[in-house]
Amino acid sequence: MLAAEAMRLAAMEALNPTAANAGTIAFPTLAGKFVYDSRSIALEDLDRTRDYTPTLALFTSESHASSMGEAAAMGDTSARATLEIVAELAVVAQDGDGEFADAADMAQTDTDARLVLAALCSQVRCLLQYGNAGLAWRRVVKQVAEVREQAFASPELGLRYHRTLLTFVCDIADDEFDLENGGLPEPLLSVFNALPENSYAKEKLAALASHFTVDARTPLEVIHGDIGSGLAFEASLTTDP
Repeated sequence: MLAAEAMRLAAMEALNPTAANAGTIAFPTLAGKFVYDSRSIALEDLDRTRDYTPTLALFTSESHASSMGEAAAMGDTSARATLEIVAELAVVAQDGDGEFADAADMAQTDTDARLVLAALCSQVRCLLQYGNAGLAWRRVVKQVAEVREQAFASPELGLRYHRTLLTFVCDIADDEFDLENGGLPEPLLSVFNALPENSYAKEKLAALASHFTVDARTPLEVIHGDIGSGLAFEASLTTDP
C-alpha cells in the first residue's frame, strides 16, 4: 500500500527536516541528522569522537486494507499500517571479520545512556503524534491505535543493548487512485504537496509519479435491460451532435 509508504516518508521529514539539514533550524531529536529510511546507520556514519551515536531507522513492516462489511462497495475500506522505528545508541563494534555498527551494551558502565535512549523515543512520539512537524504525517494517519516499545536484551547472557523498537500501529487512509488524470494516488499526493521542496521524501515521491499513467474507463454508451414478462429495453447515453 502506497499510503503506508507515505506515512513513513512523512515521518522521515518530521524527524529529519530538510530545513535542519540546510542549517536553518535545529534538528528536533537527539539523533540529529542520523535518521535513515529503511536501513540502519552505516559504519562510516558513526561519530567516533563520541561514546555513542543516537540514531533512528524507519521501516514500514506491514499494511493491509479490508472491506467495511459484506455489503460495502469496492472502495469502502479501512486500512491499517505499522511503522517501526528502531532507536539506538550506535557504536563501533568488532568481531573476527572487522568493524561494524551495532547498538551499545553499556548497561553496567553508563546508566545515563538508558535515559538518553528513552528521551529519544519520547521525542519521536511527541513530534509525530502532537508536534507541528508531524502535521503531514497526521494527514495520512487517522488514528494511532497502539504504540509499543520493545527493548533489546539477552538477560541470560548479561547483555542489554541500547536499542528500542518503537512500533506505531496506525489506522490510515487507503490508496485512492485517479484513473482519469493519472499521477500520485491519495493520500500520497497530499503528502507530496505538503512536503518542502528539495526534501528527501518529496524526491522519492516525485520519482513514483511517472509510474501512474492515465487509465480512463470506457464510457458507458448503452444500457440493455429486462423488465420482465418478456419486455426488454435499450437506452442510449450518447447524444447526436
